[in-house]
Amino acid sequence: MSLFISNIRIFFHLLLLAVFVALMGCVVENPNATEESTAADKPIPEPQYFLDETQTHNKFSSTIPPVLTVPSGAVIKVSTEEASDAQLHVGSTAADIPNVKFDPIHPLTGPVYVENAEQGDLLKVTLHKVEIGSWGWSGIFPGFGYLADQFTEPYLKTFEIPEGATSVAFNDDIEIPLNPFPGVMGVAPDTEEMLSTIPPRANGGNMDNPYHVEGTVHYFPVFVTGGLFSIGDAHAAQGMGEVCGTAIEAPMTIIYEIELIKGPHHIKEPQYESDEYYAVSAHATTLDEAAKKATAYMVEHLVEVHKMTPNDAYVLCSLAGDLIIAEVVDVPNVLVSMHMPKSVFRKKSAE
Repeated sequence: MSLFISNIRIFFHLLLLAVFVALMGCVVENPNATEESTAADKPIPEPQYFLDETQTHNKFSSTIPPVLTVPSGAVIKVSTEEASDAQLHVGSTAADIPNVKFDPIHPLTGPVYVENAEQGDLLKVTLHKVEIGSWGWSGIFPGFGYLADQFTEPYLKTFEIPEGATSVAFNDDIEIPLNPFPGVMGVAPDTEEMLSTIPPRANGGNMDNPYHVEGTVHYFPVFVTGGLFSIGDAHAAQGMGEVCGTAIEAPMTIIYEIELIKGPHHIKEPQYESDEYYAVSAHATTLDEAAKKATAYMVEHLVEVHKMTPNDAYVLCSLAGDLIIAEVVDVPNVLVSMHMPKSVFRKKSAE
């Protein structure tokens, strides 16, 4: 009997060892796994608040009243209209371009007032879901665009976008991958003036950055009580720079989460991150100035968050940082970002 019991014990020990080895094998199969799962793996939280495409404005100002007040951590589902605010439709032609009025351009859903947000705080905005509508357009507006002096005639292309599509036909020979993102996100600036939404600013605005996709997390400095966050001007596809002045402008539905981070902080203009990189943004009236500001912002981030010396941070920007021209079309206003891959850091820092 004692021999039988001994054999049973050996069997269970071997069984436990086999389970342990199997589990270890699962870990070894994914040596690059971190505490963070990818955005695709993260569940989308249920929206608690809803805004539609009629709850909009198209200027930035501290005087625009909020359409919604929420606590930190609120999940909001918003509908956004395309950039012309329904002046164009899928049946429009180039003949309709001269009739488009710029006053309604960039209808932004919001503003959203975040409880307890004060000047000096941050708003953290996570884009959980970005869904494209059924159509979009792109075109040339005379007098607008990076080569406005060369392209002086109106031009328009419209696209039907079937549900679930991952690309659209540009013509018989060219297929454009869809990469939906909001072109405009921002908080209210500390001014009562009604500012145009067209240029990017320290409060965000028309950043037109194709990296601002589903799954990214954004940080906006708060300039006025409540923050007053708005979102819109969604793009179904766009190259870096948006050189002709338009992307595939499309109506969309966006689910985002908004959280309050109390100050003080080192962020002067919007910053953002994904699982792969951390990024800073800088606006200016020349590419040189914007690139210098973006580099300086990344140095500040590395010193503040990763506790690096300024010299080491500056050299790391040169070795691993990527300067990216996000937007040049709002002449003379441009936006430049710098991305720093998270893979260069052996230890995960508290962000």
